[in-house]
Amino acid sequence: MEATVRWMGTSGMSFLAETESGHAVLMDAAPEGGGRNLGPRPMEMVLLGTGGCSAFDVVLILRKGKQDVRDCRVKLSAERAESGPKVFTKIHFHFVVTGRDLKPNLVERAITLSHEKYCSASIMLAKTADITHSYEIIDDLALASEHEVLQTTESRT
Repeated sequence: MEATVRWMGTSGMSFLAETESGHAVLMDAAPEGGGRNLGPRPMEMVLLGTGGCSAFDVVLILRKGKQDVRDCRVKLSAERAESGPKVFTKIHFHFVVTGRDLKPNLVERAITLSHEKYCSASIMLAKTADITHSYEIIDDLALASEHEVLQTTESRT
């Protein structure tokens, strides 16, 4: 895997990152750090990548387990060391998995497998951070029924 990160000039702290797969993202510092707040901070990108890596695993594992997963979101909250290097010291993943008749034990298993076996990013960050997770399941059938009731109610008025 290769990537290139290029400073965008002497007037700020913006960097253009380009991946081997041909994608680009702009990163920038906060104004107090000399940036113009034009993009996410590099450590925010690390956190985003970790969330993406783990969510990818969870969806893949649930699909392989024949679960009817319709949506997967993960909210990450992290704490960093107060002095440099300001590594992550705590990261909490909260998954919201939507689907039809999802089995809680399989959702829990998918999350655990991601964190302990498959997600390279979270396994790497676990070297410095206490990683925890929680989840909730939303039944898509219940949402569909609520939507139908709303449509029926709205059409009567």
